[in-house]
Amino acid sequence: MFITFEGGEGSGKSTAIKALVKRLETEGHSVVLTREPGGTPISEQIREIILNKKNVEMDGMTEALLYAASRRQHIQEKILPALKEGKIVLCDRYLDSSLAYQGGARGLGIDRVYELNQFATEGLLPDITVFFALDPKIGLARIGANANREVNRLDVEKMEFHQRVYDSFMELARRFPDRYLIIDASKGPEEVANATYEAIQQKLHGN
Repeated sequence: MFITFEGGEGSGKSTAIKALVKRLETEGHSVVLTREPGGTPISEQIREIILNKKNVEMDGMTEALLYAASRRQHIQEKILPALKEGKIVLCDRYLDSSLAYQGGARGLGIDRVYELNQFATEGLLPDITVFFALDPKIGLARIGANANREVNRLDVEKMEFHQRVYDSFMELARRFPDRYLIIDASKGPEEVANATYEAIQQKLHGN
């Protein structure tokens, strides 16, 4: 089972994922938690280039290609081996982030970025994608209030950019209703974590 988690900046998805890992492991599942960009040494090196605040001149297509390259290595080295071993793979961001950030917000086109990533992933899509829906203004305010959080190049984009990201994710939820679960991320961390677990359980059991 391959489950991915998406959302704008400050949506609280990382906190919810950690809680989910504990619950699934308590139930006896073998779980692999990973993230994008990153997840393997090579992919993490590409992450440093993408998110470095000094790289303000980075072209949108360059950004999309770097994400796809990082994703390819991640799939080959970590995701596919874990899935072949029958493990549940939980990934903090995946293909849909590229579609929303580069395809939608950067204006490259969702379909163009999807085609690029079909080549990189060889068609590997998640079984379930959990989208943490949150007003971008609230998400960025959360980031500003969290002194311990890493601030990267995408965090400092203008509000219009983050609104386009949110709108693009909602468009993706409409395009891929069979795999998308939408979680109200405006609630408290415990409520969001519980809602995430319950929604995945319902999806897994076909409800």
